[in-house]
Amino acid sequence: MDAFDPVIHAPVRLRVMATLAACSPGALVEFTRLRALLKLTDGNLGAHLSTLEKAGYVSIEKDFVGKSPRTRVAATPEGRYAYAGHIAALRAIVDGAARMDSVEGDAGA
Repeated sequence: MDAFDPVIHAPVRLRVMATLAACSPGALVEFTRLRALLKLTDGNLGAHLSTLEKAGYVSIEKDFVGKSPRTRVAATPEGRYAYAGHIAALRAIVDGAARMDSVEGDAGA
């Protein structure tokens, strides 16, 4: 069974990874778009992205469009793999609970 990833397990980071994993591999999402989609503040999103970047799960690119700074984020291959493993662990729990429910239901019949 896959194990929970403590970096991804935090609700905001799970939402960030789910959003990035839904994009094509290597696709960059602008920070402002991600912030709006997840309804987060700049500081909150920035802190969680920093944690994900330190773990190697996201890459962050900063550049300028004209004179305006632009930050874009993408899930790394390692991040996609970790996210998939975390989701598999969650699914195993849900599937196990569903099996327990059907066993208990059968026992009462």
